[in-house]
Amino acid sequence: MSELVDRFCDMVRIASESGNEGEFLDWLARRWAEDLGTACELDEYGNLVARLPGRDCSGEPLLLCAHADTVKPGVGIEPVVEDGVIRSKGETVLGADDKAGIAAIWFGIKAARRRPPLEIVITREEEVGLRGAKHLDTSRLMAKMGFVLDGEAFDEVVIGGPSHFLIDVTVHGKAAHAGMAPEQGISAIKAAARAIARLPEGRIDRETTANVGVIQGGEIRNGVPARATVQAECRSLSHDKAVELADLYRRTFEEEAAALGAKAEVNVELAYRAVRLAEDEPVVSLARRALKALGLDPKLRLICGGTDASILNTRDIRCAVLGMGARAPHTPDEHIRVADLEFAAKLVKTLLEIACWD
Repeated sequence: MSELVDRFCDMVRIASESGNEGEFLDWLARRWAEDLGTACELDEYGNLVARLPGRDCSGEPLLLCAHADTVKPGVGIEPVVEDGVIRSKGETVLGADDKAGIAAIWFGIKAARRRPPLEIVITREEEVGLRGAKHLDTSRLMAKMGFVLDGEAFDEVVIGGPSHFLIDVTVHGKAAHAGMAPEQGISAIKAAARAIARLPEGRIDRETTANVGVIQGGEIRNGVPARATVQAECRSLSHDKAVELADLYRRTFEEEAAALGAKAEVNVELAYRAVRLAEDEPVVSLARRALKALGLDPKLRLICGGTDASILNTRDIRCAVLGMGARAPHTPDEHIRVADLEFAAKLVKTLLEIACWD
């Protein structure tokens, strides 16, 4: 196998489920210091920040970003390479999301003949709410533009994402014996269900979605449930639409609870705000030039998912998201073609060299 494949397999063998990335990031910092000559440090939240001087290039600093954490089940990953495809041998995910992005950064840098000064950020806890990026002290970074290697198709440049609201509801009803005195109770589950039945859900329009993901309530079969909890979310590429939808969710739960004599406590939290890069911004132009140089026809895309770019773009670091090659992420069928892993590294190499042309 190639060195790229060997190192990728080394990485996925080191468990790094969200919240438990420390061992992997320590390993990566040591390897990068040896192999790339990076100056590495872990910030106060445990994100890895690495820096490299430019090579034969006086361009502005460029940020490269990926995330260290994987979803569950991500312990005991054993990668196998068969017929040019890398997948997990067992019942775990592979971890190509996002260790393929890390590998692309690593070997793209190694292969680049020229490069601008680089700042490399490998975040923690991306999969559970972009927490690493949210805690990153970006005031210590010099780069004003960069790339997040965490996308899907190689011919796409993700230039924007949604506002995302987390909606947590607790409905308080009144307990009673369901057989002997049901009229004395107020069902918290019924109040929650009535609200859910009223609310829009799924794809609301081209840029807006909503979902009720979890509902829990009651303790015994023969008791009127006094408490129910609901976890919901809404997203939109339009911040105003997301605000309106989150408010509709809040009001509907409160109204349906009150109609039955119950009470709903609704907490609405903005996880991240909608951002959109202009099509002619330098970071977008650089991405398009690199993809064209590799024979692709780049397409600009807006997504309703969150990436570290959702945070970095609100911190004055203009970031586009590029593909890294993983397929079927977040499932035991996750895999990556060796050719795609190699292409991702070539993409980073091309970006770095083209960044030095001007």
